[in-house]
Amino acid sequence: MPTYDERLRELEEQLRHDDPGFAEAMSGGTPRPPREYRRRSAWLWLVASLAVLGIGIAAGHGLLIATGLVVTGAAAHLFDPQRGRQHGRNIPSTR
Repeated sequence: MPTYDERLRELEEQLRHDDPGFAEAMSGGTPRPPREYRRRSAWLWLVASLAVLGIGIAAGHGLLIATGLVVTGAAAHLFDPQRGRQHGRNIPSTR
């Protein structure tokens, strides 16, 4: 049966493998949110898609409106912290 220190070492190695940037920031003393909680690209997609939707509404162009709606839905999906579970990755809950 592994000792407490061995289990911690295994957990640290797994963390380094899963998110090396987060592990490096933790060891340096400047923690940052794990990859699952960084949503910069999701915000960029959402803003861009809402802009396309707004332009489509203002211009009265159906194809732009449809594109804006579809991409907005896809961008909203990027905010789901549990989206990796369907691909076999274990992402911790945000609760």
